[in-house]
Amino acid sequence: MSVQLLQGNNACAAGALAVGCRFFAGYPITPSSEIAETMARELPRLGGKFIQMEDEIASIAAVIGASVGGLKAMTATSGPGFSLMQENIGYAIVAEVPCVIVNVMRAGPSTGLPTSPSQGDVMQARWGTHGDHPIIALAPASVQEAFELTVRAFNLAEKYRIPTLVLMDEVVGHMREKVVLPELRPQDIVNREMPTVPSEWYEPFGNPPSDVPPLAPFGEGYRYHITGLLHDARGFPTNRLDEIQPWVERLFRKIDRNRDDICSWEEDRTEDAPRILVVSYGSTARAAKQAIKVARARYGRKVALFRPKTLWPFPEEALEKAAENVQRIIVAEMNLGQVALEVERIAGRAKVVRVGRADGQMVTPEQILDAMRAPQSQVTPRPAAARLQPQPQAAPAGRAGTEQRTG
Repeated sequence: MSVQLLQGNNACAAGALAVGCRFFAGYPITPSSEIAETMARELPRLGGKFIQMEDEIASIAAVIGASVGGLKAMTATSGPGFSLMQENIGYAIVAEVPCVIVNVMRAGPSTGLPTSPSQGDVMQARWGTHGDHPIIALAPASVQEAFELTVRAFNLAEKYRIPTLVLMDEVVGHMREKVVLPELRPQDIVNREMPTVPSEWYEPFGNPPSDVPPLAPFGEGYRYHITGLLHDARGFPTNRLDEIQPWVERLFRKIDRNRDDICSWEEDRTEDAPRILVVSYGSTARAAKQAIKVARARYGRKVALFRPKTLWPFPEEALEKAAENVQRIIVAEMNLGQVALEVERIAGRAKVVRVGRADGQMVTPEQILDAMRAPQSQVTPRPAAARLQPQPQAAPAGRAGTEQRTG
């Protein structure tokens, strides 16, 4: 175990290396570039491979190939690069290829604000690639969690044969905090299940009791087909109705039946029957904790926090329980209402209030306190950002009005 002062991006890379990642392919993009820089320096020392690709499409393709070859593989990007990766993320889902994609979120749409924070990719993470598919996405709120949830992302990807996302926002990616880096024990590391049957019996996309078929690395005696088309148990394209529907249902079932293992969250002060519940994640949850502390100490309000660490699948049963008797749910996030949509779906009779910003600035504790203090009759779901009217700022002299994607 060691104690270090680390940036969130560096802690993320340290978690990947500790859990056994030995391949990284990527393309530099602010605000995630420090992850690639760390992996470029450290992977060769561990016998791993780093490659800078020509773009993000090629990066995720290389990661898929490395994983099929038997390596734990990862890439890191931000919003524009994440958009480019979507088709190949869908390919990895349909081919059940374990890999980890880190998205250090910045303000958008398009090139947006390359060095400013956002949480605007939450719904894209769930629905960015087309078709019916499951996904796992984790959202760290501290530098310590950047390490821990990257380790967890690899373990979930390997266990369930699914691409797993780490959704950090720029604040978590670039802040520096004290981090305790443990020595991971063998029982802390999950590796994919390997086939134990003769090669001629192997079904790479079969239907075992666990719903997760073993995955044989290419080149180790198991020859099989991989395609982006819907396929049968051997990996070959099929149009048979009795094969397609059960196969797609298995993709969902391997996640849905294991929600208790996959979903994680934090509850703070939910034990004393709060009347207001704040739902927040990532760095915004830190502002929410401060607002709750002030509301309880200064105003005597019974306020609690529900912080999902797993955004997808969303921990809806836990939120239902936490929100059972609350009158108001405040959803604070650096967008104009993405997780708020899930909360509204789940909330029942509680009034859901959105406190959001999409201007590249953090949600402040004061904004959340304003939503707490407002009388119930005056509460509206209008985002806090809609009430803010910042003065336009002139661009510095001699500076172009566009930003390059690589920052």
